[in-house]
Amino acid sequence: MKDKFEPYQGAIHFVFVVISILMVLPFALVIVISLTSEGSIMKNGYQFIPETFSLDAYRYILQSPDMILRAYGITTLITVTGTLLGLLITAMTAYVISRRDYRYNRITTFYVFFTMLFSGGLVPIYILMTQYLHLKDTLLALILPVLLSPFNIMVMKGFMSKIPLEIIESAKIDGAREFRIFFTIIIPLSTPALATMGLLISFAYWNEWFNAMLYIDNQNLVPLQLLLVRILNSMEFLTSNSEFASQMGINLSEFPSNSARMAIAVLAGGPMLVIFPFFQRFFVKGLTVGSLKG
Repeated sequence: MKDKFEPYQGAIHFVFVVISILMVLPFALVIVISLTSEGSIMKNGYQFIPETFSLDAYRYILQSPDMILRAYGITTLITVTGTLLGLLITAMTAYVISRRDYRYNRITTFYVFFTMLFSGGLVPIYILMTQYLHLKDTLLALILPVLLSPFNIMVMKGFMSKIPLEIIESAKIDGAREFRIFFTIIIPLSTPALATMGLLISFAYWNEWFNAMLYIDNQNLVPLQLLLVRILNSMEFLTSNSEFASQMGINLSEFPSNSARMAIAVLAGGPMLVIFPFFQRFFVKGLTVGSLKG
């Protein structure tokens, strides 16, 4: 049967190419501005082809490369560990409340949903983390607060609820226990949801800095985002206090305030943009393979 959209394939491809270019241009502009001299930005504004290229912004941010590399290592560690643990606990929790034969299904679901409406508050959480759990200046203080999200649980529950209960009952008849059913049947069938949740959780860990600001005083445990926030705050302090900057011997007319902001954006989000294409085929495969049919 001939595809009714075949005569319009060229136009459809053209529209998607234009949309893709429009989505890529802002990222390209950020990279170009980060490589533009401050004088050129002040004179001509933001341009895709700057008058003068400069690496001053990166030189300013990378004055202590060891600190940046250590922050990258901390962020990578908590992102990988937190994503794996978060996916496991989220999937296990969602699987339990998605089972129709679970007696307390509605009560547990309401308990999870209720936490989406009200939180415990910043002060009680801080007291719990520091005074009772004694997690200040530890990596667990960066992992635990983001580990479990009620929104992610509800999304996973909605997906797992569509898995026929007959599959689980037939596995029980064959002698499989709950853990084996979960890891050998439920997890493969939930690959699309797990791929999506894994992406969301990893972005949440990679961009997290507020919990680090609350619980981390040890400079060796500062993650990347908090380090870049501190650099940005110091830049804003210098640009807003010209007298102090002149006393420190800093010429604000040559100080890369605008280009450094873009350089911070590149350093913060660049690695995820570079790494994601290599894992894209696994993500796309997770959206197509393992889903329920008919």
